[in-house]
Amino acid sequence: MADKGRVLVAMSGGVDSSVAAALLLEQGYDLVGVTLHLWDAQGAQMVGRCCAPEDREDARRTCDHLGIPHFVFDERPAFRSLVVDPFVKSYLAGTTPSPCVHCNQQVKLGRLLEIAGELGADSVATGHYARITRDASNEIRLLRGLDHGKDQSYFLYGVPHDVLERCVFPLGTMEKGDTRKEGRRLGVPNWDKKDSQELCFVPDGDIGGFIERETGRAQPGAVVDESGREIARHDGVYRFTVGQRRGLGLGGGASPRYVLRILPDEAQVVVGEQEELFGSDAAVSEAIWTTGRPTEPFEALVQVRYRHEAAAALVTPTERGFTVRFEEGQRAIAPGQAAVVYRGEQVIGGGVLAA
Repeated sequence: MADKGRVLVAMSGGVDSSVAAALLLEQGYDLVGVTLHLWDAQGAQMVGRCCAPEDREDARRTCDHLGIPHFVFDERPAFRSLVVDPFVKSYLAGTTPSPCVHCNQQVKLGRLLEIAGELGADSVATGHYARITRDASNEIRLLRGLDHGKDQSYFLYGVPHDVLERCVFPLGTMEKGDTRKEGRRLGVPNWDKKDSQELCFVPDGDIGGFIERETGRAQPGAVVDESGREIARHDGVYRFTVGQRRGLGLGGGASPRYVLRILPDEAQVVVGEQEELFGSDAAVSEAIWTTGRPTEPFEALVQVRYRHEAAAALVTPTERGFTVRFEEGQRAIAPGQAAVVYRGEQVIGGGVLAA
């Protein structure tokens, strides 16, 4: 087994990372399992959620079953400063962040590679649904996972090139249903465990409540129409995102209204008709290019939310980002979300949607 080298497997306690480890072991790799302790889960709603103590126990049980060592590393300070604090700040500023992008880019994968070196491993494997290949010149290419319904390449655009070179994604060519079948075949203890659906540090989905607990206060304001007329009150702009319909406090009405803009300085949430949500242009900052920074406009596919279908657009590089002009208007382009640029199946770059 040592002939194939040692691989560090990131063990979250979920079925995906467990099956990734079992598949690599079956292929003859020497494995070591590592769980990053990122957040202290509290409350009954945390049971069975990512970051709960039960998840670390599930990771340990899986490693015991596979006969591989398991280590837990405390990365709570880094997760707090690099993911949670910016998340809160972004919502207070009226934008909608993508914390999983920041976590993969700044906390998880880079730190796991450092730990891999300490444990004598050559590479890091995770349960991400994404693919890594090499082109004719032996350059790394990040591609969508074969299962487009589970594809997670959107969250990986910002991972540095030298980190991706040493990453392994065993599930990238699999369908989610097949992952569970393989887990059952291989006897993985948690093969039928439910997937976590919410942010690992906001398991109940109440982002507004989480931010109020973090800041110690609510920040009420007005819900206004496009003319600026107050039509309702709200408890904080951080409770809203562009495109949102529910929770506006407007009651019944002949025509539903949606969040069009968030104005944090005025503590206002602007609402209007659904057709006002569609836009063809977007500005993107903090660009990261996986294939080298382009200098001329080019046509590509751009995805502006995780559950959004990438759409055809003209991408024009700028000094620190790029602009996007879609061929067809896109619904609810939310500042703060990631805009990821694809050429076919390949990720070629991305950045943060500007206000």
